[in-house]
Amino acid sequence: MTKKWTKILEKLDYAFQPIIHSHSGKIFAVEALIRNVHKTDYLSNIQSLFDLAFEEDILYEVDLVLREMAIKKFAGIKIENLRLFYNLDNRIIYNKNYSEGNTSKILQKYNLPKSSICFELSEKGTTIEQNALSTMIQNYKKSGYQIAIDDFGIGVSGLKLLYFSEAHIIKLDRFFISNIDSDSKKKLFCSSIVEMAHTMGMKVIAEGVENTNEFYTCKEIGVDFIQGFLVQKPTQDISELKSIYKDISKIIHNNQRTELTTHIDKEYIQNIEPLDINSSLHDLFVYFKENTKNTFVPIVDEHKTLLGVIYEVDIKKISYSQYGLSLAKNNNIASSLKKYIKKVLSVEASWGIDKTLNRFNHNQKQTAGIFITNAEKYNGFIDLSSLLILSHRRNIEIASNQNPLTKLPGNQQIEKFIHESIKNKKRDESFMLYFDFNDFKPFNDYYGFRQGDRAILIFSELIQKKYSSDNFIAHIGGDDFFIGIKNCSFEEVFELTNNVLEEFRDTAKNLYSNDDKKNGYIITKDRFEVKRKFNLLSTSCAIIGVNSKSQIANFDHTLNLLKKHSKKYPFPLSATI
Repeated sequence: MTKKWTKILEKLDYAFQPIIHSHSGKIFAVEALIRNVHKTDYLSNIQSLFDLAFEEDILYEVDLVLREMAIKKFAGIKIENLRLFYNLDNRIIYNKNYSEGNTSKILQKYNLPKSSICFELSEKGTTIEQNALSTMIQNYKKSGYQIAIDDFGIGVSGLKLLYFSEAHIIKLDRFFISNIDSDSKKKLFCSSIVEMAHTMGMKVIAEGVENTNEFYTCKEIGVDFIQGFLVQKPTQDISELKSIYKDISKIIHNNQRTELTTHIDKEYIQNIEPLDINSSLHDLFVYFKENTKNTFVPIVDEHKTLLGVIYEVDIKKISYSQYGLSLAKNNNIASSLKKYIKKVLSVEASWGIDKTLNRFNHNQKQTAGIFITNAEKYNGFIDLSSLLILSHRRNIEIASNQNPLTKLPGNQQIEKFIHESIKNKKRDESFMLYFDFNDFKPFNDYYGFRQGDRAILIFSELIQKKYSSDNFIAHIGGDDFFIGIKNCSFEEVFELTNNVLEEFRDTAKNLYSNDDKKNGYIITKDRFEVKRKFNLLSTSCAIIGVNSKSQIANFDHTLNLLKKHSKKYPFPLSATI
């Protein structure tokens, strides 16, 4: 290291920003962020620091010094079970002096386990090849470190990186979190990424959360961890970091939004007693001897974090040998439990039944069951038979609450959505759309119920195509439909709905004979058995805006007025906000 670089590095310091559990406000990790670059003689910003080191081919050497600075300061934080998120410049893999094992030596120096560090990697701003980056990720994973993909969604090949890296955590970039509560496209993008990540067994951090509405939306779509100014700005004073952020806990407690997640009943979760990673091989033999029904034992660390399982079959050869138990009691030659630990399929309890079943179904190799964790701590195990029961009950529950023709949610979910929207009116402005076919009964009687079902299915497919899946789309029954929309302006809702009505009216003409289509009407009996003309099928819509002044007592009356109004006039769309 030259004198120039020694002077540069001596002036640098680290600030730490907390990353917290979204469901509790408890701290999960801190991200190390370089400070004081402006105090150096050669550099203007952090990026210029790494660019200069890369140009002079000492990037890896510089990074190792910075790495030890961050780890040394992190070791002084007096909070248990804390992780350090450390940003790696991907280009270090090209350095001629790059080698493995150096991080382990630094951690040993400060008496920290490998599980305490998570490396953040990003393909943003670098020209590193995808294969080289994936190789580096796999190397760190094999060495026992956790990997997070930073700035997810910004890089051009983020999804490819996600697929090949099999990272433990992804961090949603601040761009997508900013105003996510009022930007339906951002919410749709992020919720899709969260669903995909959870199915692949990854956790998600939302970066740059600055206000309560952003926090509530991130929590609502299933984000696991929160980072941003709402929690705390980066601080160079480690004494300012807290084990739990009570202001966030209050925000969580004050959140009146009803959780959409269907929770797992505790009766299905088996509490199989785990063993500590520091247990001996002899302890493992005794465990299986005393728990004869168990074919495996969960292994946890000193903080009860689930590390994996050890299967009895993998240690039988040793335990059944003539001197197996005697050798296991000898601490000098007893094998470490780590070599026997196998990875397991696990989900967070907060993910609920649907994600648990989805995660299990996407893992073809796992057949025994799935492990449940709570804030990463071991919580229990659901075996295969219980999963099948849960799946069966869930399917019945879904089927009983959906329309048999369109498979859309039915009246029970609609009522729930309405009451939640009214309850959350101070926080969320929403719109409720009621669709009703015009002259459907005469059409159904004249052309038959099969053609009537075709009309209903055409409309069902149309609204599912036109309205974002982020919206609540439901079928009241017969020719009545309901859509609940959040995070959209009235103008957007009105224009889109008008286009839907026009498109259905044009499409529905194809359900008629050529003569009826040409005439623009049919002649058939009305409900009083009197023959008269009926227009071709169309749809009316009443739009109700829910805001802070809305009252549930006025809802039905307002809806009926709007429905009557929309039926009276040629322009079949009425609204109130």
